[in-house]
Amino acid sequence: MNPKLLPERIVCLTEETTETLYLLGEEHRIVGISGFTVRPPRARKEKPKVSAFTSAKIDKILDLQPDLVLGFSNLQADIARDLIKAGITVHVFNHRSVDGILAMIRTLGALVGVEDKARALIDSLSAHMETVRRGAESLPVRPRVYFEEWDQPLISGILWVSELIALAGGENVFAEFAAQPLAGGRIIQDPHEVVRRAPDIIVGSWCGKKFRPEQVAARAGWETIPAVRDGELHEIKSSDILQPGPAALTDGLDQLAGIVRRWAENRA
Repeated sequence: MNPKLLPERIVCLTEETTETLYLLGEEHRIVGISGFTVRPPRARKEKPKVSAFTSAKIDKILDLQPDLVLGFSNLQADIARDLIKAGITVHVFNHRSVDGILAMIRTLGALVGVEDKARALIDSLSAHMETVRRGAESLPVRPRVYFEEWDQPLISGILWVSELIALAGGENVFAEFAAQPLAGGRIIQDPHEVVRRAPDIIVGSWCGKKFRPEQVAARAGWETIPAVRDGELHEIKSSDILQPGPAALTDGLDQLAGIVRRWAENRA
């Protein structure tokens, strides 16, 4: 592709595209990022912050004169609309699965003209996931896992999280909810349903706030849950697993795998 046709001033409204562009060695194209970005850490020092998640400083973005803005999901539809009305080119990803994350990397690589680098990154991530999957095959037992994305109301994990739990050697106790793309479709209406499903492990990743295992353990009736009884309540930071990008397939998956393996080995 003619280099002159490639975007040179990109604003990333969510973290995963920022992280991916850095991994592709194309961070020089980024002129603005989300205020929630923590990966890579140096991005916060190098790039101006122009958005939250469902809101953005439209004037500030326009001042940066971007030739491409990257967003994610229906939750950023209003931001995308305002930018499009202002004449800005916008690409909004809407992926919710492991395959979707890999497809996002491939598409982003194509957008900035580095298809080979994107393919290499995808191959590396795929190989890592396969290594974790094979390691999980040797586990003597597979734990039942409840992943809590939010606590008020209770929201179970999205599809890529459910897929990562399986790769790590666990069984998602609310797997039937995982395919629901919107958080509202994954609300657990009756907290006692978690009790009935008796997870061996509870993983909390409360987006935007610290997971409080003592609050979980204190919920009415939850003392009978194996995970609560055995002290198997763990936090994985949302930046490591709830951003649909490379971090989830590396740090997020590795933390899940470590939690599952330690539980299994203690029961061998």
